[in-house]
Amino acid sequence: MYYKFSGVTQRLVGAAASAAYNPQGLKPIVSTESPALIFGTTSKLSSDLPATDSFLGKNKVPDLQKLFQKADGLPVHLKRGVPDKLLYRTTMALTIGGTIYCLVALYMASQPRNQK
Repeated sequence: MYYKFSGVTQRLVGAAASAAYNPQGLKPIVSTESPALIFGTTSKLSSDLPATDSFLGKNKVPDLQKLFQKADGLPVHLKRGVPDKLLYRTTMALTIGGTIYCLVALYMASQPRNQK
């Protein structure tokens, strides 16, 4: 006789051989063939592409490395000038404004309502 664990009664119960060897309703794999490709596209090697493609622009990494590694005393997040300063100051203003708003909301929520 074969046994399997019942999830309902939390006990061992009698079972058929196929249920005991395939617990929780798992069935053996019927097909071992891989399914057909759904989005199968041909791939192109980089050597097959022409050298004048527009996406192969100038390598900017060495220039950016020089900019970010320059010892000018500025933090990395402010090294690119005015746009970085604008983003930094906007982020700080929104952070401080959000903190003040949360504190005001907590203060208002902690005050009892007027009973009329």
